[in-house]
Amino acid sequence: MQIESLQNPRIKSLLKLQEKSRERKNQGLFIVEGTQENELAMKGNYEAVEIYLCEDIYQHTINFGNAKVFTITRLVFEKLAYRKSTGGIIGVYKTKAVQLEDLDLPENALVVVLEAVEKPGNLGAVLRTGDGAKVDAVIVCDETVDFFNPNVIRSSVGTLFTNNIAAGKKEDVLNFLQSKNIQVVSTFLRDETKSLYETNFTKSSAIILGTEATGLSDFWADNSDSLIKIPMLGFVDSLNVSNAAAICVYEAVRQREKN
Repeated sequence: MQIESLQNPRIKSLLKLQEKSRERKNQGLFIVEGTQENELAMKGNYEAVEIYLCEDIYQHTINFGNAKVFTITRLVFEKLAYRKSTGGIIGVYKTKAVQLEDLDLPENALVVVLEAVEKPGNLGAVLRTGDGAKVDAVIVCDETVDFFNPNVIRSSVGTLFTNNIAAGKKEDVLNFLQSKNIQVVSTFLRDETKSLYETNFTKSSAIILGTEATGLSDFWADNSDSLIKIPMLGFVDSLNVSNAAAICVYEAVRQREKN
């Protein structure tokens, strides 16, 4: 079946899923645009419900499982697509649970915890680092976080689907980490704060980061095993949270490989 009209009910539904977090949560569905992103969603065992292909553009072969497959015209695809160079494919998938109790962590885990997320693009960039460094989980201390926002998927280049993700209240996250004997290492400035490079990441560790605007709350500083800072040698005193996460995570990776 080829869909040619922008007024088609399925296309209108897709646009709602793209634009509204409430719609994604109510339907338990989300949109994935792009060849690589859809391939990674499949590899991550996300269940595809519908696939929309623009045959003028789509040049790949993916096993879509039991998903319903529709073809769409270039006009319809260009209305749906944020970028025109994403391979002519848009998928609709079921969301997954993101509860802390669903995380299965190995011994000597390396975890990234974000106390809050100001922008979907920052979360996506942290997820991309998480994939590159093969961290064991990325946790957000916000039960309302929308991991399945198209901007998160886009900025993560699909690595949302290759990361273990979870969300919860900060108190619950702390209890979870402590129950797993994971040391809590927070980016926070106090008298006892040490340089990132003087901190031992070779044992189970959770790196806690706040936002650029406000940093971490005292809650994490008061409940941390170690406080760390990234040396800042110029005129500004902070980095984008995704940059800070990458620096901290790869220092942990460096230490673990050396060890």
